[in-house]
Amino acid sequence: METQPNNPLHGKTLERIITELHAHYGWKELARLIRINSFSNNPSLKSSLAFLRRTEWARKKVEELYIDTFH
Repeated sequence: METQPNNPLHGKTLERIITELHAHYGWKELARLIRINSFSNNPSLKSSLAFLRRTEWARKKVEELYIDTFH
Protein backbone atom coordinates (compact mmCIF):
# COMPACT_ATOMS: atom_id res chain seq x y z
CA MET A 1 0.00 0.00 0.00
CA GLU A 2 1.38 3.37 -1.03
CA THR A 3 1.31 6.19 1.54
CA GLN A 4 1.21 9.88 0.84
CA PRO A 5 2.50 11.57 4.00
CA ASN A 6 2.75 15.00 2.35
CA ASN A 7 -0.78 14.97 0.91
CA PRO A 8 -3.15 16.69 3.39
CA LEU A 9 -6.16 15.12 1.64
CA HIS A 10 -4.84 11.56 1.87
CA GLY A 11 -7.46 9.34 3.49
CA LYS A 12 -10.16 12.03 3.37
CA THR A 13 -13.32 11.33 1.43
CA LEU A 14 -15.13 14.08 -0.44
CA GLU A 15 -18.09 13.52 1.89
CA ARG A 16 -15.90 14.11 4.95
CA ILE A 17 -14.34 17.22 3.39
CA ILE A 18 -17.76 18.77 2.67
CA THR A 19 -19.10 17.77 6.08
CA GLU A 20 -16.16 19.39 7.88
CA LEU A 21 -16.33 22.55 5.75
CA HIS A 22 -20.08 22.80 6.34
CA ALA A 23 -19.61 22.40 10.10
CA HIS A 24 -16.93 25.10 10.07
CA TYR A 25 -18.50 27.64 7.68
CA GLY A 26 -22.17 26.75 7.11
CA TRP A 27 -23.83 26.67 3.70
CA LYS A 28 -24.22 30.44 3.38
CA GLU A 29 -20.52 31.15 3.89
CA LEU A 30 -19.50 28.20 1.68
CA ALA A 31 -21.69 29.64 -1.08
CA ARG A 32 -19.97 33.01 -0.67
CA LEU A 33 -16.48 31.49 -0.72
CA ILE A 34 -17.13 29.08 -3.61
CA ARG A 35 -19.86 30.17 -5.99
CA ILE A 36 -21.63 26.95 -6.89
CA ASN A 37 -25.39 26.41 -6.85
CA SER A 38 -25.25 23.27 -4.74
CA PHE A 39 -24.02 25.45 -1.84
CA SER A 40 -26.49 28.31 -2.38
CA ASN A 41 -29.77 26.94 -3.80
CA ASN A 42 -31.38 24.41 -1.46
CA PRO A 43 -28.00 23.10 -0.27
CA SER A 44 -27.51 19.56 0.92
CA LEU A 45 -24.68 17.10 1.32
CA LYS A 46 -26.20 14.82 -1.32
CA SER A 47 -26.55 17.51 -4.00
CA SER A 48 -23.09 18.88 -3.26
CA LEU A 49 -21.49 15.43 -3.53
CA ALA A 50 -23.25 14.71 -6.82
CA PHE A 51 -22.13 18.01 -8.35
CA LEU A 52 -18.55 17.88 -7.06
CA ARG A 53 -18.02 14.30 -8.19
CA ARG A 54 -18.72 15.26 -11.79
CA THR A 55 -17.24 18.78 -11.81
CA GLU A 56 -13.48 18.75 -11.40
CA TRP A 57 -12.90 22.53 -11.22
CA ALA A 58 -15.40 22.88 -8.36
CA ARG A 59 -13.97 19.88 -6.51
CA LYS A 60 -10.49 21.42 -6.73
CA LYS A 61 -11.79 24.68 -5.24
CA VAL A 62 -13.40 22.78 -2.36
CA GLU A 63 -10.21 20.80 -1.75
CA GLU A 64 -8.14 24.00 -1.79
CA LEU A 65 -10.50 25.65 0.71
CA TYR A 66 -10.26 22.59 2.95
CA ILE A 67 -6.46 22.69 2.89
CA ASP A 68 -6.39 26.46 3.51
CA THR A 69 -8.85 26.10 6.39
CA PHE A 70 -7.55 23.07 8.25
CA HIS A 71 -3.85 22.77 7.37
